[in-house]
Amino acid sequence: MQRWQNWLPSLQRQLALPQTSLQLCVLGMLGGLAAAILIILFRLAIIGLQSFFLSHTDDFSSVSADIRWILPLAAAVLIGILAWLTGYKHYRLGIPFVIHRIKLQYGMMPTRNTINQFFGGILALSGGFSVGREGPSVHLGAYGASFIGKYLQLPYNSIRILAGCGIAAGISASFNTPLAAVIFVMEVVLREYRIHVFIPIMLSSVVGALITQTVFGSDRELAMLNIVPISGWHLPYLVLCGIVFGAIAFVFNKNLMRLIKLFHRWPLLLRLALAGIVTAAVGFLIPHAMGAETGAIFYAVNAPNDVALLLTIFIGKMLLTLFALGLGVPGGVIGPVFGIGIVLGTLLAIIPSALIGDSSIAGTYAVLGMAGLMAATMHAPLAALVAVMELAHNPGIIVPAMLVIATAYITGVQFFNNKSIFMLQLDFLQMPYKLSPADDVLQKVGVLALVNNQYQLLDTPSEHQVQQALDNLEPPQQLIVVRPGSDGVEYALASYDVQLSMTGASAVQYQPLQGLNHQATMSEVFAILEDKREGAVYIYREEQQQQQLLGIIRWDQVRSLLVKQNNLI
Repeated sequence: MQRWQNWLPSLQRQLALPQTSLQLCVLGMLGGLAAAILIILFRLAIIGLQSFFLSHTDDFSSVSADIRWILPLAAAVLIGILAWLTGYKHYRLGIPFVIHRIKLQYGMMPTRNTINQFFGGILALSGGFSVGREGPSVHLGAYGASFIGKYLQLPYNSIRILAGCGIAAGISASFNTPLAAVIFVMEVVLREYRIHVFIPIMLSSVVGALITQTVFGSDRELAMLNIVPISGWHLPYLVLCGIVFGAIAFVFNKNLMRLIKLFHRWPLLLRLALAGIVTAAVGFLIPHAMGAETGAIFYAVNAPNDVALLLTIFIGKMLLTLFALGLGVPGGVIGPVFGIGIVLGTLLAIIPSALIGDSSIAGTYAVLGMAGLMAATMHAPLAALVAVMELAHNPGIIVPAMLVIATAYITGVQFFNNKSIFMLQLDFLQMPYKLSPADDVLQKVGVLALVNNQYQLLDTPSEHQVQQALDNLEPPQQLIVVRPGSDGVEYALASYDVQLSMTGASAVQYQPLQGLNHQATMSEVFAILEDKREGAVYIYREEQQQQQLLGIIRWDQVRSLLVKQNNLI
């Protein structure tokens, strides 16, 4: 026990620094393990529930129409009951909410929201809603990994990194794409690239992939697609395909936001009921469009020349996804976008297939459709490219994918002013996700990295004792006085004030000090001292409901850190 008490503070101080360390890497791998376990339980629960009424996982065409229309309605009712039991205010879910928490709360996820996400996601995917499992996976991964940081009372800057580790492990465990998971976290969630963050996230993603492969095997969801090399004459046509993907991404984002804005004032139960009714009606007629992306992939493979069927699935999948996500069904957007992109790519392959009299290129175009639509919808071109490389396991797809992704992304941004669907949702929901340059720098450094003991502490001293201590004080030492307060003890910074002495009053002035928990970052110090740009804060550790003083941080230390980092002050 004594060794633990000595080791933990040392670990906390080590992780307060923004640098690569073995300790952070090990904790990142533990976070990846915790995230992978949650995702495995999540996936097994979905498979188990679907096995009661489906012949094959996620294939809702295998169930009779009499039962198929009941599934989304029943799921909507159960999701609504769950939301009522946990409290409607805890119904903020999915990747946009995770991005918000990463930026403003260091990735720490509320427990009730996570319960909603776990069980709500299981019900939604088991009931046939057209949502992806990566939304719940990201949320669960962030919760599992950040929980370790909270349990160990680690600095918030390291908890934020652990949350990123959990997200990477969650995506890796969902799609078996460890590298794409890392890129997605850096490109979409954290929106930054730093080595000391990248290394532990990469290791956690590896852990997530290995644990998942142990349970589910190493099968790839795109393994059924026949990906063949395409010759150079396809490239001009691929540019046109990229333009189509960029335009469809704009239509998708625009209509999804239109539905969110149209129904956001509706009570949650009514929104879920409407989503269930729409899914039941469309699913009754087009069962291939229900569920995540697997059903769309299956029919794109088995009917690459059936224009009517593919077009029907494409329209049905678009409608179901827009209404499910727009009305608040718990789930992700990446899975459905994969399915829509695969069907759209297969449709666009029909023209070159007819010209050469060979439909074997349909699988290649399907994968390119997935990549182009993902890049333009989520503004994640690099993650889309890496996902294609990992899912396809075919290096011949890289050059065509780069061309399609670049064209789709530029089309969406340049000609349609399309924004990331996640940023659009965050802006509408008024969930902040942007930091000032100063906060962006200071959040990466924990207070334990700069806390110092250059102070003298006096407990309820007399005025004479304070003056005597000030006379003997050696700069840059500070004098801190402990005095009884309304809520226990209060700390104040004592110093001489020449102006006070000239008025005949006491020459000593007392500046009350605010305290910060040892988990805080320099961003919280800056928030307290920013207005006066002087003074200090004290850092404490909570032990047995008492504050143990660890040291102080002065304004000049904050200023020095900001000047060192790009002259931000």
